[in-house]
Amino acid sequence: MEKVIDIRHLNKSFGNHEVLRDVNFSVAKGEVVCLIGSSGSGKSTLLRCINLLETPTGGEIIYNGENILDKNHDIRKHRTHLGMVFQSFNLFNNHNVLKNCVVGQQKVLKRSKQEAESNALKYLEIVGMDKYVSAKPSQLSGGQKQRVAIARALAMDPDVMLFDEPTSALDPEMVGEVLKVMRRLAEEGNTMLIVTHEMEFAKEVADRIVFMDKGVIVEEGPPSQVLVNPQHDRTKEFLKRTLK
Repeated sequence: MEKVIDIRHLNKSFGNHEVLRDVNFSVAKGEVVCLIGSSGSGKSTLLRCINLLETPTGGEIIYNGENILDKNHDIRKHRTHLGMVFQSFNLFNNHNVLKNCVVGQQKVLKRSKQEAESNALKYLEIVGMDKYVSAKPSQLSGGQKQRVAIARALAMDPDVMLFDEPTSALDPEMVGEVLKVMRRLAEEGNTMLIVTHEMEFAKEVADRIVFMDKGVIVEEGPPSQVLVNPQHDRTKEFLKRTLK
């Protein structure tokens, strides 16, 4: 399978605190990979390194054959290939739903207003938010905001979607509506890297589960292996606490 992202010997430290230690793994085109582990295990930092929101201390991140950590690499251009969905939505509160999904396309991809709006509406319909184009974020529920954030990321036509605990800031009844959208994206063959605490969801949609602990990858494999028959004691201990 064609590797879209290939991470080699990645390290990240904040001062003396080592958050990622010799991390090696890859994501293939069309693959859905879920990163699981306790808070502080390095999952979100790994995601932020892939998007260069954090600068790794060492190692390589090969994206479509190029090391994005090379000094000559165009970071802004790199980010246009990655759709990032955060815990806290990060919508522009002064813009309505449609403008939130249009502004990046116009500024970064230099699309015309008409093309950007047409593309935005396509994805707002996919996430079930096309009826709210004129609403401001303050008028929306958390689940609705997150669905707009997903549409905004998709409207940039990324190669890979990165989700950083997209349901952790939501009320329990709103989690389902966001996971439903993500299930659909997985079924449609989108390449997705998801940091999540939703174990049932991970079991259902992931091609591969990566379990992290204290900045290292402890175990990885298909959900049937990692979640049902884990090999490592740390994985077993984590799942005992999280799988009720």
